[in-house]
Amino acid sequence: MSRVREQTRLWLPQYWPAWLGIGLMWFLDKLPWSFKRALASGLAWLVWYFFPVRRHIVLVNLRLCFPERSEAERLALARAHYGSLALGLFEVCAGWWARTDELPPHRIVGLEHLHSALAKGRGALLLTAHFTTLEIGGRLMSESHRMGGLYRDPNNPVVAHLMRGQRARHMSPAVHFDDLRGLVRGLRGNAAIWYAPDQGKRSRSSEILPFFGVPAITNTATSKIAEMTGAAIVPFFAKREADQSYTLSLLPALENFPTADAAADAVRINLLIEDRVRLAPEQYFWVHKRFKARGPGYPEVY
Repeated sequence: MSRVREQTRLWLPQYWPAWLGIGLMWFLDKLPWSFKRALASGLAWLVWYFFPVRRHIVLVNLRLCFPERSEAERLALARAHYGSLALGLFEVCAGWWARTDELPPHRIVGLEHLHSALAKGRGALLLTAHFTTLEIGGRLMSESHRMGGLYRDPNNPVVAHLMRGQRARHMSPAVHFDDLRGLVRGLRGNAAIWYAPDQGKRSRSSEILPFFGVPAITNTATSKIAEMTGAAIVPFFAKREADQSYTLSLLPALENFPTADAAADAVRINLLIEDRVRLAPEQYFWVHKRFKARGPGYPEVY
């Protein structure tokens, strides 16, 4: 479907509820952050008690990844995660619509690592993961350094349409997740491109590898991309602090990467992500079925 035809169809009556919801979120984004945090707390309580399916997914993930914790500790972590998820919704809105002077306070640590990587002229993959701070982290980073990003269209066509527009507005190049040529072209043009490979699906570029010691479908394409382009792999993570500011951390580019063993490279990335998750476990995206569809020989844990 062409973009022109899609935009025309999006005004049909079946899409009006989605537009109404988007309009409500745009309005709420204009409110003070103190009010949005209070509203997020109430929303988290509501979703926790009235949508038990996702609550079950979160608790299963936490039991698998943190078996050393007590059930009470995991329950408290799950509740904290719901608060982080709800606040993340308002952070998405700020990432899309807020003016620069309306963004929350933040600091960037390690920007020199990105500068050093780009000085080699082969581009850089800003390797991150699906934290609830993903959108606000990308927007805050783009305010300080020109960057591109991969994106995946959500199932709702209205949200997908808006997301594409916001990606193009704040990021260059904005590359769809299955556009390998576009990604390679951007990296060969020495772009820094935001990339989160931690939600795997069965494909030729995936293997079953440990994540928190539990077998999970794992994307192994990072090695292929690095080999094809010579791009540096620069870890990049955003963390929401207790004072409601944000720390954007860039780590040194991965050394001796890629190797001849793409699976070992992917395990190395998983371990890196695990380390960052442990710094703020409530901020990781635990509502995702990280251990689903692993195939014969693996139990269905959800």
